[in-house]
Amino acid sequence: MSKDRNSILIVDDSDLNVAVLVDMLKHDFELSVAKDGMEAIEMARSVIPDLILLDIVLPKMDGYEVIKILKDDPSTSEIPIIFVTALSNVDNERKGLMLGADDYIQKPYDPVSVKLRVAIQMRIVNQMRTIKLLSEEIASWIKG
Repeated sequence: MSKDRNSILIVDDSDLNVAVLVDMLKHDFELSVAKDGMEAIEMARSVIPDLILLDIVLPKMDGYEVIKILKDDPSTSEIPIIFVTALSNVDNERKGLMLGADDYIQKPYDPVSVKLRVAIQMRIVNQMRTIKLLSEEIASWIKG
């Protein structure tokens, strides 16, 4: 996946929900799609996206199980995750955030809110990338 543009892994088993998100984000980001939890984990480990948009209700393995696995894996633990779900109960949102989600978006999507929340996460990702590069340069400079 090219790093010219930030990348997003969309995880949702609904073709309609995927199409809506792809239509909203395709002009600004490199997109990948997974239809279930196991595929999401495999893709996250191979692609290492900048952000994951993760549905909670998925076949075989729900989003809560997926986030636990991704956050426990050193190769994927730093990838920000936004839950995208029709579950509107505050307990679902709280559980997702406690498991390490960086945000929570409810369906049906408000395009402006989705784009703003994604932009916030991407700004953080890009700032952290810059900090890491600068710290490596400083460390290299100090070593001489």
